[in-house]
Amino acid sequence: MSLLVVGLSHRSAPVSVLERAALTADAQVKLLQDTVATEPATEAAVLATCNRIELYADVDKFHAGVAELSTLLAQHSGVGLEELTPYLYVHYEDRAVHHLFSVACGLDSMVVGEGQILGQIKDSLARAQDLQSAGRLLNDLFQQALRVGKRAHSETGIDRAGQSLVTFGLEQLARGGDVQQWARGKKALVIGAGSMSSLAAATLARAGVAEIVVANRTFDRAERLAQILMDGDDTDVAARAVPMESVPAELTRADVTVSCTGATGLVLTAESVAEAVEGRTPAPAAGSGEDGPGSPGGESGSATGPGAQRGGASGTSLGSEDGCPLDLSAVQGTAGFSVLGEAAVAGMAAADLEQHAAWVDNGSAGGAQRTAGGTARPGQTGTLDPAADTDAIAALAATVATVGRIPERRRPEPVEEPQRPEPVLFLLDLAMPRDIDAAVHRLAGVRLVDIESLAEASAGAPMAADVDQVRRIVSDEVAAFGAALRAAHITPTVVALRTMAADVVAGEIARLDGRLPGLDDKHRAEITQTVRRVVDKLLHAPTVRVKQLAAEPGGAGYADALRTLFDLDPETVAAVSRAEDSTTEKDRGPA
Repeated sequence: MSLLVVGLSHRSAPVSVLERAALTADAQVKLLQDTVATEPATEAAVLATCNRIELYADVDKFHAGVAELSTLLAQHSGVGLEELTPYLYVHYEDRAVHHLFSVACGLDSMVVGEGQILGQIKDSLARAQDLQSAGRLLNDLFQQALRVGKRAHSETGIDRAGQSLVTFGLEQLARGGDVQQWARGKKALVIGAGSMSSLAAATLARAGVAEIVVANRTFDRAERLAQILMDGDDTDVAARAVPMESVPAELTRADVTVSCTGATGLVLTAESVAEAVEGRTPAPAAGSGEDGPGSPGGESGSATGPGAQRGGASGTSLGSEDGCPLDLSAVQGTAGFSVLGEAAVAGMAAADLEQHAAWVDNGSAGGAQRTAGGTARPGQTGTLDPAADTDAIAALAATVATVGRIPERRRPEPVEEPQRPEPVLFLLDLAMPRDIDAAVHRLAGVRLVDIESLAEASAGAPMAADVDQVRRIVSDEVAAFGAALRAAHITPTVVALRTMAADVVAGEIARLDGRLPGLDDKHRAEITQTVRRVVDKLLHAPTVRVKQLAAEPGGAGYADALRTLFDLDPETVAAVSRAEDSTTEKDRGPA
């Protein structure tokens, strides 16, 4: 049997795909049950977090295992296999061990070094143990991963390389400023009472918020979390619990809202957030969204005057829309757009350009005449003077003859967006799939940080020097785990060999008793002990050496060689292995 992992994470897939592929608790249970029911897999465990979905299995065939696990992930996630496949990664044997150990140390997290993943790995193992889908391999693997993760955090400064997703999210809400200074005195609403929401509530309490309101579908869990916050020795925050139905009302009072639930749909829509901040948003600065001198829509941006069409309802019409090749209804609302400007003719076919020029020249408002200096004189009628722009016209004509269209010689001037008011409501969405409508990003007076924006922000985060030390720890632990696993693989064969040798000794002593019935007990015991010592000495060196060889990479074949050389019954070896697994299961405690 061999370890195989198939999965996707924030490193391999966009957040939109991760969001759609997210597994509910019930889906994870069904996935485990279906995995161990398939032919290639005998053990299975699912590691599902806000930014990864991974299926671990002990399989007897690599290609069949990859195909089966990929298909099961697609079926239970609801994302088609063809769509999901490009985002899947596969790790096998030692590479699979290395991957899980790296995950446990926080090296593969969105925020490098975060420790929350250890709790998620522990939950994953506990779920597999409860469903009896984790056998000896996955139990040993996940238990060792937890020990490796704890070792990395205790022996290195990996915690300095990053922080929890909650802390990182709050820093993003504070725009990189001091979180305690930003949070002091604010009122917080925490939606959900799971591990991530509890961590968010505790972090906010330590940061100095004045009040925390906890909302959860199970009211008892919300009350319990609120009580824990109130009883904390290191905070004096006021905390209370409310039912989920009270969220809209509490949202109108909150300054900060953190949401992390297991809901499959949106918890906060854009409409509900807009209603919550209505009347709380200050007006934008005067003139910030209006055209003026020097702005992209002002006089310096393009020729203006009675003959120029400016975006907005107050613009002066130029001619009639009949005969104009432009879709005026679509472009008149664009800030800074002029039917005389370069943006209007960029990419226009030669025939359309001629039609547009004729329409402009025949405008009832008078048009505009370009002088030799290149400026437009409002209020003067007439056609453009070819003599003033001979070179430019010749170049344009040559280009049109070659490509058939007027090229875009420059990009239109950027349009200055109205200044957004300072946020009055800060939202942190740590759920996958998302709890808060992404359209909230466009609401004035609201700042939303979600998994997608956290992924973008963490992409360029600096890596601490301790990361290299953690990587060395992971490499050493992977080598040690692989050696122990390979050594354990040959143990049943060695036990079966020694059992066979003991049976041979017992048979020979019995035969001796038949030939020498008068042999006294003292001599019989001495002869028996002597024969056993001879057999033990003959087997000692080979069995010790074969264990050493089997622990090395590529040593799996020594067990087969031993079985072949001594003609061991495969069923006897399998029975020993089952007995060892049963003993290990009894001795193994919960995750």
